[in-house]
Amino acid sequence: MISKRRKNASGFTLVELMAVLLIIALIAGLAAKSFMGSTEKAKVVTTKATLSTLHGAVNMFKLDTGHYPSEEVGLIELIEQPMDLEDWAPGGYLEQTSIPRDGWKNEFVYIRNPESGKPFVILSYGADGQEGGEGHDRDIYSTNLDGSDDSETYSETYTEDEY
Repeated sequence: MISKRRKNASGFTLVELMAVLLIIALIAGLAAKSFMGSTEKAKVVTTKATLSTLHGAVNMFKLDTGHYPSEEVGLIELIEQPMDLEDWAPGGYLEQTSIPRDGWKNEFVYIRNPESGKPFVILSYGADGQEGGEGHDRDIYSTNLDGSDDSETYSETYTEDEY
């Protein structure tokens, strides 16, 4: 009598349960890998959009005041009126009440008269927060949001004769 009940009993064997758990783990691993890559790409896109906004705000500041924000004070001049400026736009040049940060929560770097010959550049040091790097660690420049590589223009380069 007992043997008939076991033949008719429904359920999963341990091997079947382990196979299902393995498949679920593999799918979860693939999804997590895909999600992490998308997250880093989104941070780059967000950083580029913020750089574009800041670059435009600095140019508007220049149009109104006749000069660019000083490197010593930096981008804060976009939201806080300098004492010596009367032609500063009421309300400032950004909608935020603080200077935004890049996609990795690092501060942007503002440089006046960089080696490129342009009047200014705003940059993010990328995911690692340090100068240089490749991939998501690569520096992103406000003057180079199209993705071409002109990082050599901004970094100091030395020839063997200079060492």
